Amino acid sequence: MKRTITVLVQNRSGVLNRITGLFARRQYNIDSITVGVTDNPTVSRMTFVVVADAMENVEQVMKQLHKQVDVLKVKDVTEEATVSRELALIKIAATPEQRAEIGSLAETFRAQMIDVGRDSLTLQVTGHTDKVEAFIELIKSYGIQEIARTGVTAISRSVKTQPDTSRLTLIY
Repeated sequence: MKRTITVLVQNRSGVLNRITGLFARRQYNIDSITVGVTDNPTVSRMTFVVVADAMENVEQVMKQLHKQVDVLKVKDVTEEATVSRELALIKIAATPEQRAEIGSLAETFRAQMIDVGRDSLTLQVTGHTDKVEAFIELIKSYGIQEIARTGVTAISRSVKTQPDTSRLTLIY
């Protein structure tokens, strides 16, 4: 089962290496990882997608992460309402005659042509991993020359408050 774990860390040299080393020592394969600075330049946010065979193993890794000096906050957001996205840049073989057809496919997935060459073009697609995978599968027939993917990044959704109905009076 895939788990998504977010970690806020001090933005210092070597932190990423220590954190990924912890996953490696526990024999976790990191499916994807994204790292970026937050609104505070001294703090970075890491998003890991890992394959875990049991929830107890995830909890153990999270406890180990909490013990790291540079770790500020650890959260498993797998079961939470989140917004998650991935970015893929895909370079495909394309003749000038195929560009309109490829453009139509790209439009369906809200992908963008970001570079056009004589015999190829580069597309950018963002969205949920399933959407990115479906787009890649669809354009494989044109001949993929190169793919670069970011991995998943995720953030919790805003909490929607429910109105307090305990004091409402029904009038007939």
